[in-house]
Amino acid sequence: MTYLDLYNSGELIQRIRVAYARLACCDLCPHACGVNRLAGEIGRCGAGKTPRIASANIHRGEEPPISGTRGSGTIFLSGCTLSCKFCQNFPISQLRNGTDLTVGQLADKMVGLQRKGAHNINFVTPSHFTPQIMAALYLAVRKGFRIPIVWNTSGYERIDTLQLLDGVVDIYLPDMKYICDEDAVRLSGAPGYRQINRLAVAEMLRQVGHLECDEDGIGTRGLIIRHLVLPEGRAGSIETLPWIAENLGGETHIALMSQYFPAHVATETAGIERRITAEEYAEAVEALEECGLENGWVQEEPL
Repeated sequence: MTYLDLYNSGELIQRIRVAYARLACCDLCPHACGVNRLAGEIGRCGAGKTPRIASANIHRGEEPPISGTRGSGTIFLSGCTLSCKFCQNFPISQLRNGTDLTVGQLADKMVGLQRKGAHNINFVTPSHFTPQIMAALYLAVRKGFRIPIVWNTSGYERIDTLQLLDGVVDIYLPDMKYICDEDAVRLSGAPGYRQINRLAVAEMLRQVGHLECDEDGIGTRGLIIRHLVLPEGRAGSIETLPWIAENLGGETHIALMSQYFPAHVATETAGIERRITAEEYAEAVEALEECGLENGWVQEEPL
């Protein structure tokens, strides 16, 4: 099942109606803050009824199957369901810098990036705008949109929201951030992150399966998990990586990231106020190898 199938059958428009109805007492994300976004109220994520984006450009810095040779059509959504103290994009995610668009204008951005040769449309922090993105997709399909949809997310997702995206999203690109719920609350304002995140990535795998690529190595469908190594083992790498292998399968693609630095207010936050060490990253790489996760990418050790 693809978004074209959903469009042609009428299922997509039905799901859009269901998704928009949930904005009246918003429960799209695990916070379920219950504001009436249809009436202009602003949720915990910082979003109301109208989609807001910070940028829409060709991006070449994602994982190789996403960026490929022509780049990924990356659309950064403003606001976020998390409030990470180390967020490198905090002006977008927490200050909500960006421009309000109509759904039709968002559709035009998607079609425009396709015309520029993008391999896919990569929605970054999209969850709080799920209804609006689905509606934009509907309009974009009418204008000839055909490339894959990438859902680039923190992984803090409700199952019933993800189910609206079954067949809509081609490639899921979630984070797995924490093993400790106390750290998830203290560092990202995300109660229950561990269980919510694990259920979410399992649902994503159910929908799209493991990563599939075309003859040129460009991703067409599947799951890629990002795991950012944090100082003092606060990402729980040595527990999370074996869980992935055991519960999602050894063929799961992992991007094990060493690029953490103390952005935003991290320099004032105990436990994350420094870069990770080479030893900390090497420990995570060792855990990756020991549990047999061979698909994916590691980065250079931090200096």
